[in-house]
Amino acid sequence: MARVGLFANSPEPQWEMFRKTLRERGWVEGQNLVLEERWLMGDARRAAELAANLVGLNPDVLVASSSTQTEALRSLTRTIPIVFLLHADPVGAGHVASLARPGGNITGVSQLMTDVSAKMFQVLHEAVPRARRIGVLWNPTTPSHPPALKVIESSARQLGLLSVMAEAKSAEDLDAAFAAMVRERAEALLVVPSPLVFRERGRLVELCRAHRLPAMFGFRQNVEAGGLLSYGVDIQDQIARAAVYVDRVLRGAKPAELPVEQATKFELAINLKTAKALGLTLPQRVLLRADRLIE
Repeated sequence: MARVGLFANSPEPQWEMFRKTLRERGWVEGQNLVLEERWLMGDARRAAELAANLVGLNPDVLVASSSTQTEALRSLTRTIPIVFLLHADPVGAGHVASLARPGGNITGVSQLMTDVSAKMFQVLHEAVPRARRIGVLWNPTTPSHPPALKVIESSARQLGLLSVMAEAKSAEDLDAAFAAMVRERAEALLVVPSPLVFRERGRLVELCRAHRLPAMFGFRQNVEAGGLLSYGVDIQDQIARAAVYVDRVLRGAKPAELPVEQATKFELAINLKTAKALGLTLPQRVLLRADRLIE
């Protein structure tokens, strides 16, 4: 029996892609695979506890959905292989030496959020050109966020805009973060992707509506929940590719010698119903670039 420890945010339907890809490569739960799951549920404060629980099982491979889970696992083991699948910036967070040569017990598939953050900011500006003060909601417990903030602030300066920073470590911090941005007269919002943002997508939509803030997210699911815009990776594709890495490690490959794969599929999603509710007429050039229009 191979034992795989999965440390992710929540038991979303997309995880069936992980199981499906492993089955296609000969790993079947109950036959030759035991899959141990631990869910963070958007509360980074539980990361250390859940990581310790998984590492204590001494699995053959650990799977981390993002930089938050990767950091919690890395702090406990430098020998058990760790495969990440939605890491925003593995080099910037210090989790691998380089994309080509990770050099330790960690590798996987990166969404390169530090670079994507600049694109998110640019598209938000094109969609809401009248907004001059852009709120930025970020999570200080997410290791990949500090390097992303530097890129976002640089993008703001280049476009002649002002970024209004607001942090939220947990769901309980969201109300205060939005209140702070409103006090600073934010006219639009960029939400830096994190497990908290994915988990609390319903609450975030409610707050954006209440404060009439057009918002850019990193996950399509946030737009399906009612957010205005998202630009980011295809999560299903990331999950499937990470499962292939798990298969390779189970068959003897060393993480130190497996280059980090970079995301190749990105999509722009727009919720037209939300735009109408906000009284926004989105520029045609933005609509034409959308991969998914939600009506």
